[in-house]
Amino acid sequence: MKKIIYIFFASMLFLQAQAQNSIQGKVTDTSNQTLTGVNVFFPELNKGTTTNSSGEYLINNLPLGKHKIEFSFVGYNMVIKTIDIEAKQTTINAVLSTTIVESQEVVISGGYVNSQHENAVKIDVLQLKPTSIKSTPNFTEMLSKVPGVDMISKGSGVAKPVIRGLSMNDILVLNNGVRFENYQYSSHHPLGIDEFGIENVEIIKGPASLLYGSDAIGGVINFIKEKPAPVGSILGDYNLQLFSNTQGITNNLGIKGASKKVFGAIRFGQKSNADFLQGGGEFVPNSRFNENSLKANAGFTGKLGTFKVFYDYNTQKLGLVEDEAIEEISSRGRKNEIWFQQFNTHLLSSQNKIYLGNTRLDLNAAYQNTELTHIGDFDVFELQMRLETVTYEAKLHLPSNENSEYILGFQGFNQVNTNINDRETILLPNASSNNYSAFALMQLTFFEKLKLQTGIRYDAKSIHTQSVGIASENNYRAALDKEYGSFSGSMGATYQASQKLLFRFNYAAGYRTPNLAELTSNGQHELRYELGDQNLTPENSYEADLSMHFHQSNFTFDLAGFYHVLNDYIFIAPTGESTISGIPIYQYKQTNSFLYGGETGLHFHPIPLKWLHLISTFSTVIGKQQDGDYLPFIPAHKLRFELRAEKERFLIFNDAYISMNTCTAFKQDNAAPDETPTASYSLLDVSIGGKIKLNNQFIYLILSANNLFDEKYIDHLSTLKEVNFYNPGRNIALSLKIPFELTKN
Repeated sequence: MKKIIYIFFASMLFLQAQAQNSIQGKVTDTSNQTLTGVNVFFPELNKGTTTNSSGEYLINNLPLGKHKIEFSFVGYNMVIKTIDIEAKQTTINAVLSTTIVESQEVVISGGYVNSQHENAVKIDVLQLKPTSIKSTPNFTEMLSKVPGVDMISKGSGVAKPVIRGLSMNDILVLNNGVRFENYQYSSHHPLGIDEFGIENVEIIKGPASLLYGSDAIGGVINFIKEKPAPVGSILGDYNLQLFSNTQGITNNLGIKGASKKVFGAIRFGQKSNADFLQGGGEFVPNSRFNENSLKANAGFTGKLGTFKVFYDYNTQKLGLVEDEAIEEISSRGRKNEIWFQQFNTHLLSSQNKIYLGNTRLDLNAAYQNTELTHIGDFDVFELQMRLETVTYEAKLHLPSNENSEYILGFQGFNQVNTNINDRETILLPNASSNNYSAFALMQLTFFEKLKLQTGIRYDAKSIHTQSVGIASENNYRAALDKEYGSFSGSMGATYQASQKLLFRFNYAAGYRTPNLAELTSNGQHELRYELGDQNLTPENSYEADLSMHFHQSNFTFDLAGFYHVLNDYIFIAPTGESTISGIPIYQYKQTNSFLYGGETGLHFHPIPLKWLHLISTFSTVIGKQQDGDYLPFIPAHKLRFELRAEKERFLIFNDAYISMNTCTAFKQDNAAPDETPTASYSLLDVSIGGKIKLNNQFIYLILSANNLFDEKYIDHLSTLKEVNFYNPGRNIALSLKIPFELTKN
C-alpha cells in the first residue's frame, strides 16, 4: 500500500511543466537577516511553497491577474500583499517583523479574500493546531473557545454550535465553502464534520444572508480544508488520541503531495467512544458513538486558473439517551445496538477559478447525499430518510484596482427529501426545495484608512411536499406548495485609525424561510411529540454590530457589541398538553424577538517574562420575546481565562508549553417558559506538551486533563438535563501527532 501511494504522488512530481508565469522573491526580517522555512501561499489558488536556506522562494505556473499572497512564519507578523502578475516573472520581496502575539489571519468567508482587519463583518479564526486546541472527543466543544460561540450538547457525540444565542436553523454550516445539509434542524442531530484535514475554522458572527442566503441570519461556520503540500513535496501525518472519560480512541492518517501543476491528498479517520462518565463517575447509558471518515482531493493550477475536486465521506452511529435506552442498558459499552441514529454522508464538490485578463470567474458546484436512520430495538428500523442536495455558484470578479472590488454572483440549490424502505415512522414528508438567488457586492477604500463594503441580494425559494397519511386521521399532513421571495443586504466599514487601532461597524438585513420540520412535523421526535405549522412566515433579521481591535507586539484587545432584531422568529415550545401515552406536545410558533450582547477578549504577554501568556475572554447575550418571555437555548454569560507558559526547550520537549484554562459559567436565571434556571459552575483544564525529536523525526505529544476536579454540573444548553444527567466529568487525554515526509525537492 505504501509503495502504491509513493508511486502515485511521485508521478505527479515528474510531470513536465511548460514555461509559465512565475513569482520569486526573498523574505527577510527587519534586520535584513534571511528567514528560512517561511510559508508563502496564494489562498485563492490554493498553492504555496517555503523559503530555502537563503530566504528565497519560487512558484511557477501562475495565472495572470490580481492575487493575494501571504507570508507567514511562527513568531512573526503575517504579511499580506495584493499583487498583479502581468509578466512571465514577477519579483515580490517581503520583510517580516517579530511579534509575540499574532493579530490577524487571511479569511475567505466574508465574500472577499482579505485580512481579518479589512472585513466590515467580524470574522473570528480558530486555528486547529495540536498545541492550541482542546483535546476532547467532542469537536464542537473546540469551537466554544471563540467568544460568542457555545454549543447545545447531548453528551460527547451530539452537539450543535450556537452563535450569539442563535443555533440550528439560524446558523449555516459550510464544509470548505459548501453549504452543508445534514438534517441540521434538530438539537438531537450531530454537526457531521470532524476536525482532521481542517486547517482552521472561520466564524461569522451575525447575519450573513447577503453572502449565503437563508439559514445564515445567526452567522456562519466555515470549516476550511488544510493547505496542499508545498510544491515538490509529499507530506503526511498520523494522529492518535486516547480519552479516559469515554474510553475513546481516534486514529487518523493523511498524505498529501504537490508538483508544479498538480496537487492531491487523501485522509482516513476512525473514532470509537463508550458511554461517557458524568461528573461524579456514573456512566450515561447509550451516550456511546462511533465514526469513520474518508477525505480526498485533487487539483490543477495553470495559466488559465485553478481547478479542484473534493470528496468527503462520513458515517456516524450515535446512541440516543432516551427513556427506553436508559431502562434497557445496564452496563457500559461502545457498540451501537439499540436506540441509536446513523448518518451516512457523501459530499462531492468542485471549486474552480478562471482568470480572463483583469476578470475572474469562480464556478463552484457540489452534490451531497445524507441518509438518516433511526434504530429502535434490535434491528428495528423506526425511520429512514435520504436528503439529496445540489448546490452551484457563479461569481464574476469585475476589473478592479487597489481601492475597489466588484462582484456579481448567482447561487442556487435544489434539494429532495425522500423516505426510503417504507419504514414505520414518517418524520418529514417527501419534498423538494429549490432556491435561486442573485447578488452584487462592492468594496471601496478611501484615504487608505477607510474601507467600505456593501451589497444587495434577492432570493426566490419554493417548497413542495407530498401528503402523508389518510385525510380522516389525526396525523394526516396535507401536501404543501410554498413560494417565498426576499431581499437582503448589508453595509459596513472598517476604519484603521492607526497601525494599532481599528474600528468596525456593520448593519445587515437577513431572512430565513421556514424549513420542512417547522412546516410539516406531526409525530414523536425523541422525547416529545412535535407539531409544525404550515402558516409560518419567513423570519426577518436586522442586526447592528460595532467593534474595535487594538494590537501591539505583546498585547491585543477586542471589544464587540451587537443588537439583533428578529421579526417572526421561529422556535419550538411546549403547548402544555400531552398525547394519550403521556408524551409532551411541542409546537413550532413564531413571535417578534430581539437579542443583544457582546464579547471582549485580551491577550497579554509581559515583555520581561518572554515565556508567559495571559488570555481572557468574556461573552454575554440576552434573548427575549416581544411579550417579555426569554428565548430558549440562550447560553449563560461565560468568562474564560488561560495562563500559558512556553519555552523553546524543556526536559525532552522542543517548543514546549503548559497551560491552565478556566471556564466560569454564570447562573442562568433568564430561562424560557419551558426551561428551568441553571446554576453557575467553574471548570479547570490543564495541558502540557510539545515536540519530541527521535532521530530526525519530530513527534507532537500532548497530555491534558479537562474538568480536572470532576465537577458535577449541568450546562444550560445541555439537552441531557431533560433526562436528569450531568455533563461529562474528568477526562484525561493523550494526543500524538507524527508528521512525516515521503519525499521533498
